[in-house]
Amino acid sequence: MNQSIDRPWDRIVHPRRRTAPSTTAADATANTVVAIGAILVLLLAAPGQAASVPDKAFLPLQVSTSPANGDLNPYGLAFVPPDIPSGGILKPGLMLISNFNDTMLQGRGSTIITIDPKNGDTGLFFQGTAPIGFTNALAIVHPGLVLAGSVFTTDGTAQTAGSGGLLVIDRKSHVVTTLGSDHLVDGPWGLAVNDEGATAQLFVSNVFNGTVTRLDVTLDKESISVRNALTIGSGYGFGPDSAAVVVGPSGLAYDAAHDTLFVASEMDDEIFALHGAGKTTTNLGTGNLIYQDAAHLHGPLGLIFAPNEDLLVANADPQVSQDQNEPSEIVEFTRSGHFVRQYSVDPNLGSAFALGTLGRDGTEVFAYVDDFLSTCTILDLAPGKTGMS
Repeated sequence: MNQSIDRPWDRIVHPRRRTAPSTTAADATANTVVAIGAILVLLLAAPGQAASVPDKAFLPLQVSTSPANGDLNPYGLAFVPPDIPSGGILKPGLMLISNFNDTMLQGRGSTIITIDPKNGDTGLFFQGTAPIGFTNALAIVHPGLVLAGSVFTTDGTAQTAGSGGLLVIDRKSHVVTTLGSDHLVDGPWGLAVNDEGATAQLFVSNVFNGTVTRLDVTLDKESISVRNALTIGSGYGFGPDSAAVVVGPSGLAYDAAHDTLFVASEMDDEIFALHGAGKTTTNLGTGNLIYQDAAHLHGPLGLIFAPNEDLLVANADPQVSQDQNEPSEIVEFTRSGHFVRQYSVDPNLGSAFALGTLGRDGTEVFAYVDDFLSTCTILDLAPGKTGMS
């Protein structure tokens, strides 16, 4: 995992330098509270309707994602499913957050933490040997296996960036295997899962070659077996970036009912749809372009479905695509490619990365990370209920 790999770029780029924030932590919290009205409109509105905000006022939880070793830059976010087997650290409804940075440099984070969205309590799920560089590729399948993507660096720059593969970690926080180049995994930057019980389909976006891979796997409590690996998408922009180390195809959201995989292409500032992603036996290329918006898309990274069936994407603001007037936006758009609304999670660039919801329909918890402050904001959409067992 610690060996550097030659990449198709020939210029040295520099790690993101954390400048003095334009706001204090208190200011950022105040900005979060101000944004709650916009979040409620976004999450509670039915398609084509205005939101009905509950009478009872409530504030979000804002929790530090930095563990005891000081890792920073939360990239991945996943909720533990309700049917997780008993035993081990994972409990139904807990959140996992993975870190990309150590205390100084990008691509050297080695930790995944737990957060209880009921009360904000945190814990350590996994700590490996640096450098790992956990990415936005983070998911949990029901046997209790955690899938976590790694893009590491030795010095925080793209010049030393390499793929650490997709780590498979059991519910007791032991690495059972790593899926790498033999399985067409090369810089896992985003991940979506079609969990079918004893089997699953893993969709992986690869930042080092601009492709999307589908892995057809068999699952049990202790292991994962790859039956087939296939490149189902290609042609997405990728390369080094002075703010983000690397950029390429990133967030993935899979609609099993329509067998469609939505792909956020960070460098292209575009969202694509791969129709037939779960059944295809051939490479579908980039798929169909469904959303292109230079005014609102700035390095789209995290991608999820909203409760109203629209799509939400988090702008990571890499150097190749920034707008100082629109920092760290979460953008809502329809599946047919129409802009709905956006809101900023932080006045600093490069803060919006991972998004998550607890459940698909009747969502009760919505969460997002602030990469600049290394925090996770958790919003209970149904006050008095947690939806967790």
